[in-house]
Amino acid sequence: MLVGSAVRRVAILGGIRIPFARANGAYARFGNQDLLTATFRGLIDRFGLAGQRLGDVIAGAVIKHSKDYNLVRECVLGSGLDPHTPGLDVQRACGTSAEAAILVGNKIALGQIEAGIAGGVDSISDPPIVYPHAYQQLLLSSYSGRSFWQRMKPWLSLRPRHLKPILPGVIEPRSCLSMGQSCELMVKSWKISREDQDELAFQSHRHAAEAWTEGFFDDLVIEYRGLKSDNNIRSDTSREKLSKLRPTFDLSGSGTLTAGNSTPLTDGAAAVLLASEEWAAAHKLPVLAYLRYGKQWAVDFVGAKEGLLMAPTYAVAAMLREAGLGLQDFDYYEIHEAFAGQVLCTLAAWESAEYCRDVLGEKKALGSIDRAKLNVKGGSVAIGHPFAATGARIVATLAKLLSNDANAKRGLISVCTAGGMGVAAILER
Repeated sequence: MLVGSAVRRVAILGGIRIPFARANGAYARFGNQDLLTATFRGLIDRFGLAGQRLGDVIAGAVIKHSKDYNLVRECVLGSGLDPHTPGLDVQRACGTSAEAAILVGNKIALGQIEAGIAGGVDSISDPPIVYPHAYQQLLLSSYSGRSFWQRMKPWLSLRPRHLKPILPGVIEPRSCLSMGQSCELMVKSWKISREDQDELAFQSHRHAAEAWTEGFFDDLVIEYRGLKSDNNIRSDTSREKLSKLRPTFDLSGSGTLTAGNSTPLTDGAAAVLLASEEWAAAHKLPVLAYLRYGKQWAVDFVGAKEGLLMAPTYAVAAMLREAGLGLQDFDYYEIHEAFAGQVLCTLAAWESAEYCRDVLGEKKALGSIDRAKLNVKGGSVAIGHPFAATGARIVATLAKLLSNDANAKRGLISVCTAGGMGVAAILER
């Protein structure tokens, strides 16, 4: 319900994240609660929020233990905020923290809250490992027994197969394909070359390495567990090195997705602070940018056989119509690099008059973008991709880019997700 007489502007005041680390490395012994709590503490320290109550904190994780059913609230309680601050867990796969920012923004815009935090975390190094359903039933049967014999009898049927663990998978249950396998189908359909994918990956590493060297991330990233910077970035990579890597998902001889042009499995967490303009002024915090539009979409990747990661093409097109903008009306483009090939498929779709007309319902192609404005501080291929944390990383990065550029007006965010979904947003200076 709207509280007040008008919809308010949503200010982005800044963000904090811990360095993104390759899985089973620097953060191997730490879980989601450790990573997200440290990130919240860093944000609260940065903006002097210790002991204060915020309207809401919305965040989430994609890979989560059952014990973490109230993950965000637990992290809030360990963050230094007033314990009267609520916490909400959400999950939209790789778009989780981008979605969280939109949800917090909606509450601010409607006057329900004055300020809130959006974030996300994922620890691939601390996966929930479960056992087969038959073993679960055996345990429950034993637990519900009323006599000693009733409790012991189920164990007579215990077999080695019951103890075979089930690890979290990245397979789509509807298609039985991994995200990488699905993207291989997309790049074949759109005729995206291996060379173009490697070039985008090379630029991702180059931009990220330059951003760290110039100090761009110094106030966006805090040290954690001895790690001071993202450890997947390869400042010494080259087009030649990338070209020598073997395909990872399609071993038939026609595969083009490799470990070099795909995101690595990553641990990390990120958070952003959003508020009303009045709250920001009262706390003497400068506004970096405004969250102006957000949009979600999904594709029928099972029935209609659309590309699993093509939903952002719809989301962005619909959002541009609502905003009255063209695809070229942006100073920066932050497109999540799940795979270099996914980004290139998305760009090719927007450039296709046929796709834009027949699929998106546009009168003409959305057109091409200036590649010099794309992921100018590096993307997920280089920086890494802790699933639920990437959206908040992107929002914080883009807000700072807009704040630092007096000539900039707006930036576009596009994030593809598992399940054939996408999240898009527009930030304005």
